[in-house]
Amino acid sequence: MRRILIGGTHSGCGKTTVTLAVLSALKRRGLNVAAFKCGPDYIDPMFHRKAIGVASHNLDSFFCDDDTLLSLLGEYGSVADIAVIEGVMGFYDGGRGSADSVSEITETPAVIIIDCKGMSDSIGAVMSGFLHYQKNNIIGFIFNRLPEKMIPFVQELCRRLGTRYCGCLPKSDITIDSRHLGLVTADEIADIHTKLGRLGELAEKYICIDELIESGERPLPEHKHTDIPCFSDAPIIAVARDRAFCFIYQENIDLLEKMGCRIEYFSPLTDKAVPESDGLILCGGYPELYAEELSTNKSMLADIKRRISAGLPTIAECGGFMYLHDELADGNGASYPMAGVIDGRAFPTERLQRFGYLTLKTASDALLCNAGSSILAHEFHYWESTSCGEDLTAEKADGRTWKCCHSNETLYAGFPHIYFYSDVKAAARFVEKCIYHGVKNG
Repeated sequence: MRRILIGGTHSGCGKTTVTLAVLSALKRRGLNVAAFKCGPDYIDPMFHRKAIGVASHNLDSFFCDDDTLLSLLGEYGSVADIAVIEGVMGFYDGGRGSADSVSEITETPAVIIIDCKGMSDSIGAVMSGFLHYQKNNIIGFIFNRLPEKMIPFVQELCRRLGTRYCGCLPKSDITIDSRHLGLVTADEIADIHTKLGRLGELAEKYICIDELIESGERPLPEHKHTDIPCFSDAPIIAVARDRAFCFIYQENIDLLEKMGCRIEYFSPLTDKAVPESDGLILCGGYPELYAEELSTNKSMLADIKRRISAGLPTIAECGGFMYLHDELADGNGASYPMAGVIDGRAFPTERLQRFGYLTLKTASDALLCNAGSSILAHEFHYWESTSCGEDLTAEKADGRTWKCCHSNETLYAGFPHIYFYSDVKAAARFVEKCIYHGVKNG
């Protein structure tokens, strides 16, 4: 199975730009390409999909044990000619969830991106540091924003340090805008395909594509496959998906379908009601950007409140949680009425709130887990709530704890995002609750 991991020295060094350039170049060659993103990021896989035309997937070594991680890589990557994995933060950052961790577990060769703006000889010091910091699978480097006249210089650095020159990307006028959660989404960029085409051309000219292809061929480590239950009477799950609600792990959807569920997508922005279903998922996204439009769709808001109040099993994460409030404030401070399931107001803040991985523990039976059990989650948001909930206990690796989330037998609503492959039993429990609801109301 051919695979390569594109890591970086730090966040903002150009990992996504270089990854998109490589993906576009591989696609231009007519190859069948699979793309992955290390960690819990939603936005970068959207860009990957634009480049290769098929869904990209997350590989999160915090959420997944080794066997599960390898199963996901094998399932989605083995059908392609080559799999390209984009790293997260700096290559070594994140402990168990780092790009280095994914590279080690999957035995994937890694190429490190260095942002060369404002550097010359110090490039060599950065290279040496990454090569020798600890045992790793680094095979070479790609030099981002490198002046063409310096190509011979960095090629000589690679020769002296015993590593590979895998190419460069010169500085260009191709830009992708950012906002408070990272990049803007791919669907918001009108000329995205033009930009991807230009990046592909630059990659063919400056990046050693043939070398990346050849160096990535090696067998996948042996592993056990994830045991997934299948329900013969599995339910219909309504899933919000539009411009406002677009943060969806494709693996979560695929897992539900493997269990036998039928997915019905709908738009809280434009549809009048939720599709007839036995369960509901309101995923994250940017509802604050569309607060006025969401607020004016009164029939959808009323239907959401009616169904949840009637006991429809519902998962509402981050943006979906904000949508359930009495009010949602946009970035300008204006507040708009929302679904009114959560008695409170969601509002913007100046900084990230409770960022990172955590464990959610419950003292009573709930939608996703039994009393006394726990589930892994991740938070990344600038908005806050006057009613974050107190039904679950969040615990960080450093020992900090706090109460959070609205959780009962039919509802999970809170800022933390859930990744089903971290605990397949939690997904199965959700499906079972949906089946019971369908039978009870059938």
